[in-house]
Amino acid sequence: MTKFVSYVPDEAIEKDAQALLAEYAHARGVTIEAPIAIDDIIEKHLKIGIEFDDTHRLFGVPRSGIGFDPDILGAIFFEQKRIVIDESLDPDENPAKEGRYRYTAAHEVGHWRLHRGLFGKDPAQGSLLDDAAPPSVICRTSQAKARIELQADLYASCVRMPRKLVFAAWDEAFPDRKQRVLQPSESIDHPFVEIARFESRIPGAAFTESDDKALESFAKPFAEKFLVSPIAMRIRLEKLGLLHRTVPLQRLLSDGS
Repeated sequence: MTKFVSYVPDEAIEKDAQALLAEYAHARGVTIEAPIAIDDIIEKHLKIGIEFDDTHRLFGVPRSGIGFDPDILGAIFFEQKRIVIDESLDPDENPAKEGRYRYTAAHEVGHWRLHRGLFGKDPAQGSLLDDAAPPSVICRTSQAKARIELQADLYASCVRMPRKLVFAAWDEAFPDRKQRVLQPSESIDHPFVEIARFESRIPGAAFTESDDKALESFAKPFAEKFLVSPIAMRIRLEKLGLLHRTVPLQRLLSDGS
């Protein structure tokens, strides 16, 4: 059964993520720093267990697609306070997947904070200790655009890359505190610092870096600081208005008035 999920403003999601970090910092007597200690937040503050398993086998869903990569990255059992993450993302067994693991864990926290009120316990599902009880939410990459998943994605972004810490890292990297923008194809007046694209003009192999790749290359040092992917960092920097692929239209209009 598909649950109806109401619209929640982005600002409300970010505010709750900030509240969670503040609650954790107060309860544990720690300072919030990058990278965010997502395991501690889940296990020590929220008291939710994390375990690894073959999620497709666990939920009886065959793997499909190129290389049989998991479509089910994680799931959360609200009543059992239990998160299950696909074993392929275990950072102890596969260190290269640590970023993906941390994203998935934070994504499940998003479901816990935003959606657990939607899933009241069904007596037909058995007792709290019944391992056969189905998960409250199964997170599949094939359903990534569903509202419930988009909300959890945004929550994960806000928790792992808190606004305050991102702005602090930006100011440390760029004392001028100016926003950055991809170098426009034509010269125009604007107040931003331009980011050049990588270009290769070798005959027979001409190449110009795409917008996303250029921005992700720029975002990589920040991604390493926050232990997130360059893609996630690029999206967060754009969301916070620090990074632009084009000069914002309102800036052009104001400069031209």
